[in-house]
Amino acid sequence: MFEFTLPSLGADMDEGTLTEWRVAPGDTVERGQVIASVDTAKAEVEVEIWRDGVVHRLLAQPGITLPVGAAMATMLEPGEDAPAVEEIPVSEAPAATPVPAAAGAAPVPTAAGAAPVPTAAGAAPVTEPAPVARRRISPAARRQARALGVDLDTVTGTGPWESVTIEDVDRAAAARTAVAPAAAAPPPAAAPAKTPVDKAAEMRRAIASAMGRSKREIPHYYLSEQIPLTRALDWLTEHNAQRPVTERVLLAALLIKAVALATRRCPEMSGFWTDGEFHPAPATHVGVAVSLRQGGLIAPAIHDVADLALPELMAALADLVKRARAGSLRSSEMSDPTVTVTNLGEESVESVYGVIYPPQVALVGFGKPTRRPWVDGDTVRPAPVVTATLAADHRVSDGRRGALFLTEIAELLQHPERL
Repeated sequence: MFEFTLPSLGADMDEGTLTEWRVAPGDTVERGQVIASVDTAKAEVEVEIWRDGVVHRLLAQPGITLPVGAAMATMLEPGEDAPAVEEIPVSEAPAATPVPAAAGAAPVPTAAGAAPVPTAAGAAPVTEPAPVARRRISPAARRQARALGVDLDTVTGTGPWESVTIEDVDRAAAARTAVAPAAAAPPPAAAPAKTPVDKAAEMRRAIASAMGRSKREIPHYYLSEQIPLTRALDWLTEHNAQRPVTERVLLAALLIKAVALATRRCPEMSGFWTDGEFHPAPATHVGVAVSLRQGGLIAPAIHDVADLALPELMAALADLVKRARAGSLRSSEMSDPTVTVTNLGEESVESVYGVIYPPQVALVGFGKPTRRPWVDGDTVRPAPVVTATLAADHRVSDGRRGALFLTEIAELLQHPERL
């Protein structure tokens, strides 16, 4: 038997709200199958199981918010029988079990919150204080309390299991700063209604948390390279002329493919810094920064980009952007990008210097292509040029390797047929 826990879907995720189960007890599941939907600060994500098994018990009910790593279900190994004695789900409080007194003993009075203790006949009643349970406070709520100067001991939790949420901290901060009249009326007995969740503000907090962590922990260095696009755009024009409109390839697909292939020569640009060391990725899953219509940013992954043909990559990119903006992504797409590309498009600025998304170690940015004078041999002529930038982790690589990486991207774009 093993537990299925809420996975981390990125450095900016501390908790998620279970919105739907896609399975029921007794169902057989296979690795990669979607078994639940979870709402995070950025999107609703379809969560996949990471190994084969049989659903034994669902421990969390839709609508509750869980911290990352919390048990959501128990699973049986393929062929394993269910245990004879059922375990108590983590989402249910155990019922109090009365302790029998010794023969002839008087009933033992129990104070509120205290556990009854049996006594011998004629002995004085004894009560034993119940252990103090540790309060449940989400990491996001702790950060919010520090930022607002709120004492968490004064905050009443309204989340699952009376956990303290961001909304509880915000209410406590608002109550502290409100000016009460001299003869204030007594507060109503009912608990205040939960305020609606501001998804835009929640997303900004999540982004701020991840980017703040990145700048605190990662020693960034930055490089840039101007890359002429004449050959790449000419090749694209010829390539697309032979295909239907729905199958045409955009420049963004070439840029993403060039980054993925360049990591083969510079593998230290694709992987993760965890447990105090670098772990190179066996395959390049490119996280693509997608701006959301309601504001904010999300960077899900396209898997195995180096092995995809350009039409396949273009189809995967279009599908990913569509689902990201519709809030329909998979947990694997959120949790395993090995390097991120941000492309600001043709209606933006000429260059972008990004912030690395931990635990990744590199981010490549592309600005808008612009026409400028370009020296080609002994000739100066106008050419479309894009500025490529690199933000890299100095714990893993240095400027020389970063420069080699950008040079390799530029070289691939000069020979688009290699892509």
